[in-house]
Amino acid sequence: MNFSTKIISWYQQNYRDLPWRNTNDAYKIWLSEIILQQTRVSQGLPYYINFVTAFPTVNDLANADEQEVLKLWQGLGYYSRARNLHFTAKLVVQNHNGIFPTTYDELIKLKGIGTYTAAAIASFSANEAVAVVDGNVFRVLSRVFNVNYDISLNTTKKYFIELAQKLLSTTQPNHHNQAIMEFGALQCVPKSPNCLDCVFNDSCEAYKLKIVSELPVKLKKNKITKRFMNFILVHDASGNYIMNKRTGNGIWKNLYEFPCVESENELDESELFLQLKELYNIKNFQYYEAFDVLHKLSHQHLNIKFYRIETEETLKNSYTFSEVKQLPVPIVLHNFIEKIGI
Repeated sequence: MNFSTKIISWYQQNYRDLPWRNTNDAYKIWLSEIILQQTRVSQGLPYYINFVTAFPTVNDLANADEQEVLKLWQGLGYYSRARNLHFTAKLVVQNHNGIFPTTYDELIKLKGIGTYTAAAIASFSANEAVAVVDGNVFRVLSRVFNVNYDISLNTTKKYFIELAQKLLSTTQPNHHNQAIMEFGALQCVPKSPNCLDCVFNDSCEAYKLKIVSELPVKLKKNKITKRFMNFILVHDASGNYIMNKRTGNGIWKNLYEFPCVESENELDESELFLQLKELYNIKNFQYYEAFDVLHKLSHQHLNIKFYRIETEETLKNSYTFSEVKQLPVPIVLHNFIEKIGI
């Protein structure tokens, strides 16, 4: 029994019944793939349902306001995915008459769609024989065939793409791709996989050599930077709050936030108060000690604190509490707003 036959057979007995697997609509498959990048299925599933409900077609998504898209995405993180999602929907409407492409060559040209996503959409929607290679596939192939190359290198990624393509079923590429991804997610998991009950335990090279836990090899480590962010709830004489839209290319682009004082090192209350005093006529000053947060992102650790000041001024472009709750904000701010009930 060859690799493809064996893994498809396993899949038919063990697959999870997920809504994007019950359609060949390229638009819905694309939605699921973008949502599931850097996201567990259990977390992504309700977001997928909400998006499909709010935007049943690519035309609906294209015509939506970006703020609405970002609000619906709130909590998933990596917000560039949502912005690219919206941009690409508009592009499909404009350049493809609202018909989502199904071929790899067309898909790879779209913003936010890389080699893996293009292969997934093409094979799942049109059964195109192009292999998917993601983290799950790296793990499965590196263990079954004892590939000990560093997966952080582009040359290694190219090797895995070629290997995956050689192994791909030419008659059932859609099922094969679903199978190897599901196998990596459920069976050949990163830590402590159940190798005794694995369909490859008679042929897996890593299992024979007792090096399953050592594969795949990834030598490059992300450098973590620390940032100190002090969010200020500015409560004006009208009972409203100041919210600013982030416009830079860093984290949380186009999301809203309270005015923020960022520093390289932790600021104490007196230092922060002096800085704020230059900006506002402060009546009261409050520190929400119980809401200190260490928010971990892939390359950054955000040390977050919340403060509140009251001013006797009436500030322009301020928002009521109900308006604040409608704005798309980073999840760490959303959680604070919900708990404190400002």
